[in-house]
Amino acid sequence: MDLRKIDSNFVNATVSRDDVIWYDAKKTPFSLHGIYFDKSEERFRRMPHDIALQINEYVDYLSAMTAGGRLRFITDSPFVAIKCVLGPETQSTSAASSGFAVYKDQSFCGVIYPNREQFNSASDNKIIFDGLRMPCNKGLGTIELDFPHHNGVYELYIGLQQGSKIQAANNYSYKKPVVFYGSSITQGWSVSRTGNSYIDLLSKKLDFDYINLGFAGRAKAEKEMVDYLASLDVSAYVFDYDHNAPTIEHLQATYPYLYNTIRKMHPKTPILMLSQPNFDSNPATAKNRRDYIRSIYINAKKSGDKFVFFVDGEKLFGKHDRESCTADCVHPNDLGFYRMYQTILPTMKKVIKRSVQ
Repeated sequence: MDLRKIDSNFVNATVSRDDVIWYDAKKTPFSLHGIYFDKSEERFRRMPHDIALQINEYVDYLSAMTAGGRLRFITDSPFVAIKCVLGPETQSTSAASSGFAVYKDQSFCGVIYPNREQFNSASDNKIIFDGLRMPCNKGLGTIELDFPHHNGVYELYIGLQQGSKIQAANNYSYKKPVVFYGSSITQGWSVSRTGNSYIDLLSKKLDFDYINLGFAGRAKAEKEMVDYLASLDVSAYVFDYDHNAPTIEHLQATYPYLYNTIRKMHPKTPILMLSQPNFDSNPATAKNRRDYIRSIYINAKKSGDKFVFFVDGEKLFGKHDRESCTADCVHPNDLGFYRMYQTILPTMKKVIKRSVQ
């Protein structure tokens, strides 16, 4: 495939090897997870534009950021290259906001991301870049590309060595996705690169598919959002949104509706309730919200719900060096996300085993 004939923006390329064959990432044998390609908008999205817009314009804007998106395939190519068209987001490190993390057989091989000059030359709110990574080990293996957390992706092409094998990746052990609904923490804000959020780590460890519905500053369990969540066919739900509730009263007004709506539509689908991890920055507020969420959990258990779980946010950063777990006293850094992963993992194992496939 000659990409220069498809898009003139690809004429100036840094990947200039003459043994590269380019493939459209939207076509087989590649499999997309956590996102889909919206033909009307010609971009990848986490949720439909029309539904997101019913909630508000900001959720619609954030839903076009590809947090949680993954592309999977099997190849024996000695390198993996990409060419893509992105938006101009630069709110985090380039590796996190606009980078594609490359894994082979779950081993991290590096990040392909644009440099500052490419951002500065952006036009029409888009930038074009390409790059190449050598996989960590030789031979046939499963490649996973983790999409940017904080940027939009309009086009993506995969470059492999001419003559290499390419085939579809195996399904996840848990094929139906787990849906994570929450705040900027859920979206992966302040992690140094894609692949390092607590959700990414849990998915790789337990081999489950997922959809990241984290919306920075806008996870408020609106009726339209709750109804959309309830419409999905999933393995499990994770509620992680209390940080975005403007008041405890807002949390008290929305959490029961969220839980009851999901439970009515999915009586045997596991639900994991989390409370916010940055407990130390405002202990009184965090405690009130934690205690309220835990009361919903306890009442659900007393009512006979055998598919509900809870993890206390105060425990997510562990006991030692807690002050080193955030970038700004709110958003977890890589250490904070890893501590969250370690703390949630035992409960998540129980959640995923109870899921209906």
